[in-house]
Amino acid sequence: MTKSHPITISSWTLGDKCSFEDRVKAASQAGYDGIGLRAETYVDAVNEGLSDDDILNILDKYGIKCTEVEYIVQWCEEPRSYEQKYKEQMCFHMCELFGVKHINTGLMESYSVDYSAKKLQELASRAGKWIIALEPMPYSGLPNLDKTWKIMQKADCDNVMMLLDMWHWVRAGQSYDLLTKEQAKKVISIQIDDAYTRPYAESILRDESMHDRLAPGMGEMDTAGFVKMIKDAGVDPKVIGVEVISDNYLEKGIDYTADYTYKGTIKVLKEAWPEILKEEVKA
Repeated sequence: MTKSHPITISSWTLGDKCSFEDRVKAASQAGYDGIGLRAETYVDAVNEGLSDDDILNILDKYGIKCTEVEYIVQWCEEPRSYEQKYKEQMCFHMCELFGVKHINTGLMESYSVDYSAKKLQELASRAGKWIIALEPMPYSGLPNLDKTWKIMQKADCDNVMMLLDMWHWVRAGQSYDLLTKEQAKKVISIQIDDAYTRPYAESILRDESMHDRLAPGMGEMDTAGFVKMIKDAGVDPKVIGVEVISDNYLEKGIDYTADYTYKGTIKVLKEAWPEILKEEVKA
């Protein structure tokens, strides 16, 4: 890797139809420092017949690392399903395997701040040395920065931080002067992308999120402005994720998708945070 803040193509950006090696190859050839993996895409790799050593060897072959692990959900449910318990443990295993310190975590169901904070404490306790990175999403139980922050403050866990995604930020109607320096200290990673000016209807907003995002700088929502907010607030992102979930891009293939999203990302970073592209990895 060439950056101390690895530019990472998130799992969903390349979909779930490609082989593990094709995923890694496309990301590497486009210029990315890292790939993200969901528990599901890791299991897909195992189902291809790959062992953990095989997976690590393929990453080494293309000079790339897995730098993003996701996605814990339904941690407020009572009782929790065996599937979700196993998925959570899989994420812990992936962190150990790839040397990733945080796990992207969402909550689709809506609960009170007090109840969510209690369940977050339980999740943080199970996570132990791993960091839980909460992701606000407008159609979820963590709909915006405000409620997410209240839950985090109530839970008061050292190993709970935030992941901020630009698409979710703008679709929640939040301005680029909202993030405080205190909150910025609890942001462990970011994801960048772009969006059309006009969102889908609220009842189907998740459909837009899962099928019709735009590459960084290729829409009308000012990706550079989001990145400048992150920079000015003092965020030190351990990962710069590129999560561009787009059926239109994937129809052109994963090589096109990786190349197009990477070029958009570099253009945005050169405009908004050029210094971050010049930082070398510390030995």
